[in-house]
Formats: sequence, C-alpha cells, structure tokens
Amino acid sequence: MGERTVVIVGGGLVGSLSACYFAKRGWSVILFEKRPDVRLPENTDLVEHRSINLAISERGFSALRRLDADLEKRVKQAVVPMNGRMVHTLDGSQMSQAYDVFGKHINSVGRSALIQLLLDEAETSPGVSLRFCHEFVSADLDSGAVTIANLENKGIATVHADLIVGADGAHSKVRRQMMPRTMMNYSQTYIEHGYCEFAMAPRDGEFAMDPNHLHIWPRGSFMLIALPNPDKSFTCTLFMPWSRFDAIKTGDDIVAFFRSNFPDALQLIGEAAVRFEYTANPKGSLMYLKCTPYTYKGKAVILGDAAHAMVPFYGQGMNCGFEDVESLDRIMLDVLNRNRAQDDSSNRTVLLTDDQLATALSEYSASRTEDASAIVDLALENYVEMRAKVVSYTYLLRKHLEGFLHRMFPRSIIPLYTMVSFTSIPYSTVVRRWQRQTDWIQRSIKAAAIALSIGAGVIFIRAMRGNASTAHFITRVARLLSRQTSTATTTTITA
Repeated sequence: MGERTVVIVGGGLVGSLSACYFAKRGWSVILFEKRPDVRLPENTDLVEHRSINLAISERGFSALRRLDADLEKRVKQAVVPMNGRMVHTLDGSQMSQAYDVFGKHINSVGRSALIQLLLDEAETSPGVSLRFCHEFVSADLDSGAVTIANLENKGIATVHADLIVGADGAHSKVRRQMMPRTMMNYSQTYIEHGYCEFAMAPRDGEFAMDPNHLHIWPRGSFMLIALPNPDKSFTCTLFMPWSRFDAIKTGDDIVAFFRSNFPDALQLIGEAAVRFEYTANPKGSLMYLKCTPYTYKGKAVILGDAAHAMVPFYGQGMNCGFEDVESLDRIMLDVLNRNRAQDDSSNRTVLLTDDQLATALSEYSASRTEDASAIVDLALENYVEMRAKVVSYTYLLRKHLEGFLHRMFPRSIIPLYTMVSFTSIPYSTVVRRWQRQTDWIQRSIKAAAIALSIGAGVIFIRAMRGNASTAHFITRVARLLSRQTSTATTTTITA
C-alpha cells in the first residue's frame, strides 16, 4: 500500500498529539491550524488569559507515555504538583484536603507551554507538515477532498486526505460536516456561569501561597480558584453566574466584590491588578456538549472537545482528549493485529485497508461515546462540590470515611476522585462502580446504626426493667442484623 495522508484540523493540544501518534504509525500528516503559530513570542497572547489553566493526571500522562516515555518526562518537568485542595474560608482560615490517602497528586501545567512542547514534538516527527493561518472550509468526506483557506494570502486550496481528524474544538467545523451524513445526535448546553482570569504574581521571588495545592475560595453559588505556575505565579480564575458579572460595572465594584468575598486573595493579587485584569481580560462562557457517533465510515473522526466538550471542574478535558488519541491508536493497532499474518510484527496503522480502517473507527466510536458522556456529567456535578460542598460536614465525613476504607481495602473501595484522576478505569465503569460503592456504604452504615441502636436498647431494657423475654427477643434481632452487616462488609466490590 502506498503513502496515506491524514489531515488533522486543529493544532491545539489534542490535534498536535494526534499528529505525533499518526506520524509514529507511518502516516503522512498535514495539520491545519487557523491561528498563527503560538510558539512565536508575538502570538503568546492568543493562548494566555483566554483559557483556564490545565491539570494533567494519569490519563494524560498515559497517552504521552505510550507515545514516548521521554516526552512524558519532559512534560513532568514543566508541571507543578498539587497534592490536594486548599480551601480558603471567608474568615481567612485554610483547610487542606488531600486528593489521595496514598499521596497521589494532579499537576498544574500552563496551556501555552504544553501546546508549544507538543507542536515541537510534532514538527520534528517524520512526515508531519504544520500549516498555521490555514482555516478548514469544507470537505467531501467520501472522496477525501479537503478545502482549506490560507488566511495570509487569501488563497483557497484543496488537499486529499485518506482520513480526516477533527480536533478543532467545541465549535468544530469538521463535526458540522459530519452531522448530516451520520444522522448525528447532538446536544449543546451553556451553563449560567462564566469565568475571568487574574494573575497572582510571585512575592519576593517566591510563590505567594502554598504551591502544592489547588486553592479554592468556595462561596456557594460562585468560587475563585488558583493554580500554580512554574514561574512561581498563580493563575486565578473567578467562576460565577453571569448575573453577578453583569452587576460589576467599574473597577471599584470588582475590588469591593473581592474585599467582601475573597479578602485574602485581594491582598495577594493587589487592588490595582484586580482592577486592571478584570477590565482587560475577556469573560469566557462555559458549555458542554455530547454527540454520537464520532466517526463517518472509515473517512473521518472527531476527537477531544469536538466530540465531547465539558466544563473544567474535574480537570479532565485535556486528559480525556489525550485518552481519545490513545484509545483510537490502541483500537487501530488491535484491528491491524487481528488481520495481519503471524510473522508480521509491524505496528504501522497506515497499512490498514479501507475496510479495516472503517472497522477501527466504528469500534472507537462505539466504545468511547459512553465514557465521554460519563465524564461530561461528572465534570458538571463537580462544580457544585467545589463551590459549595467542600466545606460541608457531610462531604467531609464522607471523604474521611472513604479515605479510611480505601486505605484498609485499596482494591475494593476506591474514592470517585481517585478512580477518575489516578487510574485509567473507563469513565463509564467508574460511574457504575461508584454508584454500587455508594449504595454499599449507605446500606452498611444503616445496618450498623440499626444494630447499635438495638444493642443500646437491650442494655437500656435490662437496666430499667429486667424483662428477660423482651431483652432476649431484641438480642436475637441484633445478632441477625449484625450478621447481615458483617456479610455486607466483606462483600468485594468489583468493577
């Protein structure tokens, strides 16, 4: 089979990682990106202040590791570990909440630095052509004819693709081309909250706060968060309803808002900086989307936000997008292995026939949509946890109980956050396991509470009445419940 070309639309994180993977598997890669090259100093503002800081965890590292262990090491050198949340209360006190009882952590990484690293990796991969200031216009998905507009010279060109990869974000044009051909089910929802970024500069050359935490100022219906950067600054992001943004008209208004709700953060950022950044930085909207299928025959596939944009509150958007790339690569290799001769050890997915490629893409879409839908829902639910529940006694009791049980039974009881951030358990399996685990814990607590109540009743009756027959009956019931509780406790929870 001769040379085959994959056209990747979108040069962000998922698109650039995809280019590296396809190049490794023998494809000729053309990546088109509408924006100028963000690696050039004059273009850094295209990324800064327009996107929320990133947290990379096991799923993201797994995709990097599979591509190149050295690339994973280089990315880890550019991150700042975050061992847990640091919750800032209104009175200025702080409470550390570890992410994992065994010390596992997530990692803060700047979007700009990571994009630059991945673009450098793609550019040095054999057979990769990066074309900036080129906008996707349309595609004939069946023939593979892709129409591209050169935004610098206003020219229009058509290139041929054996495979089209849409990694062009939540407002994907590739997805739009696929929708009528695939009878795609699609939903998009904007939430009633937006965001604005602020920078917290270093103090005397050092971090202004503990750098090994994700800092949260939860205030019920809104919150401020801060993630550390390698230059010892923090990127702070204010999330709140649009009605609150609309009520802030002047620089004095935003300072007064911070003084009332985040007084310690105001002191660390500075009043002048809060005024300037609130006025200068854009206010971003938050939305999530779901769609299915992700593929069209053996001709096109969408990855990352193009397939499943989510709100940023689980720190899984990029990790899920990277996992998309890894999952697609695994399935393409699996189809290749099922159809090749026993003495053929090639891992070049470029050798897939058209029918085999169609099979691989179909299997990818079938396996991935449920997982992506699950994390989209989890991300939305986690917003409520971050802005409100992290200071509730019920949440803290549950967190400590799960941590204790996880330490005692590390394979049987795994907290939800641990499964999402520190394993590669499929997201849909995580949700099902979490639901069973929650039900088991609740039933066990209820059974234990009933047993304790009856036990206390036995003691009371013996002390106050000395009624032997009644005490004997209650004791028998208590023993029966105790056996049921013991049985529930020893039940192994499986995925």
